[in-house]
Amino acid sequence: MTTDCFDDLRHARSVTTIVAFHAHPDDEALLTGGTLARAAADGHRVVLVLATIGMKGEDPSRRAELEASAKVLGVERVVHLGYSGSGHGAILYPDPPGWVRFVRASTDEAAARLVAILREERASVLLSYDRNGGYGHRDHVKVHEVGKRAAELAGDVRLLEATIPCDAVARLVRIVRLARIPFRYDVDVLLRAYSARSDITHTFDIRRFARQKQAAIAAHSSQVKGNGRLAPLMRVLTRLPAPLFGLVFNREWYIDATPRGSRT
Repeated sequence: MTTDCFDDLRHARSVTTIVAFHAHPDDEALLTGGTLARAAADGHRVVLVLATIGMKGEDPSRRAELEASAKVLGVERVVHLGYSGSGHGAILYPDPPGWVRFVRASTDEAAARLVAILREERASVLLSYDRNGGYGHRDHVKVHEVGKRAAELAGDVRLLEATIPCDAVARLVRIVRLARIPFRYDVDVLLRAYSARSDITHTFDIRRFARQKQAAIAAHSSQVKGNGRLAPLMRVLTRLPAPLFGLVFNREWYIDATPRGSRT
């Protein structure tokens, strides 16, 4: 059974800070934008931690887009964990000078960096990704591994892993096909990558924050206008009338993966 509100988080303990850990700029808007906006509106301090902000280290233009997205969502602090993006496809390029590609990073070392932020912020909740890293990008899978290890090391944080129910993915794929939106993903793999609805523990109603989620997506203009896999879909999302966007994208989902002994 899932819950559609923050009440259990709020009453389990006084929630003061929520840390959202993401792989790349735009992931925060696509996967958790409504949740972050809702948490901020509820009076929580929201901190956004990005594993990577570019393929060559830190890309200033993508950092600016990220900051703009964060402002729309009510995020109070943005932190770069200090790794370079690992890219798509079978080829894993050498590390750029002075940087380590996230997928090559030591999980324990990256988790220790994240734990330092959790402790500095006295965070109560950590948002991460499900075990498949959503659609399976290697940086997303690494976020899952690092987030899980950080929750174990911190010992006093609730871990919620962002995901999507498989049936919701199937509906989205049908809409994309009917609208003839170019979609460069293996649909069969995608449908197996996400979670069974029975595994989901938290379903957050984000309809009131759909406009902010949509604006946060639009803030990543280089990705919306670019040639990436998600660019055609992102262009459509940013052009939808806000009420329609809110009707289609009215929920965000999580799995409570808090380590044993850390639940309060």
